[in-house]
Amino acid sequence: MTERSGFMEIDGLRLEYVWHGPTPGETPTIVLLHEGLGCVAGWLDFPARLAEVTGCGVLAYSRQGYGNSAPVARPPSHMHDEAHKTLPKIIDHFGLRKVFLVGHSDGASIAAIYAGSVQDHRVRGVILMTPHFFNEPVCVNAVREAKKAYETGALKKSLARHHGANVDLAFYGWSETWLDPEFRHWNIEDCLAHIRVPVLLVWCANDRYASLDQVEAARETCTCPLEVVMLESAVHWPHREAPGETLRAVETFTMRLMVTHGETVPL
Repeated sequence: MTERSGFMEIDGLRLEYVWHGPTPGETPTIVLLHEGLGCVAGWLDFPARLAEVTGCGVLAYSRQGYGNSAPVARPPSHMHDEAHKTLPKIIDHFGLRKVFLVGHSDGASIAAIYAGSVQDHRVRGVILMTPHFFNEPVCVNAVREAKKAYETGALKKSLARHHGANVDLAFYGWSETWLDPEFRHWNIEDCLAHIRVPVLLVWCANDRYASLDQVEAARETCTCPLEVVMLESAVHWPHREAPGETLRAVETFTMRLMVTHGETVPL
């Protein structure tokens, strides 16, 4: 299994990345978009395992202010900024021709924004793991609890293992966005209505950051083919709490679309 890692420069900012599996000229590429407190390292072995089971190339990168990427503060508009400004340049940078977007939490929101507002023919399917389509009290309360754990408990030390000197930027860029009173009205359901490729929604039955209203919003709003996989034992991190089920769901979904598009799939 081929693996390479390093840094790319996008809009003058250095962003870390890791690549597993074949090159873009050989197979479609899965682009991983991490959660609000994630980064390349936060995916653990999920990218490598995903490349192995799908036969696709897998690209994971850390957004600005996360992991070992450039230490830049993010405005409350950062999810839309990432989708509209940064993500298309990353797809161009690596010369990706056929793409599956896989996002987790905030990263899933970014994937939904991109697929629903940027008509990119290279995107063949979207996998949304515990996405946010609108802000809701359960999320605000969970973020408040996380902030308390960060400032008085062991969460900062735990996150610092992945983010190093970026740890405060990563945490407060995330928490202060979700806790901003103006952000209570944040809503991307309009993007859902404009997604034109199949969507797999992977949901944690006991999600601590969102309610099942998010799933119902997708079912009511999406006009594209939508499949929902429910993970009964997970609380927010499918790739960590139910990796086997998550890998199988993503593999089945991507393989089916590859066959539909006449791609060669691994035996």
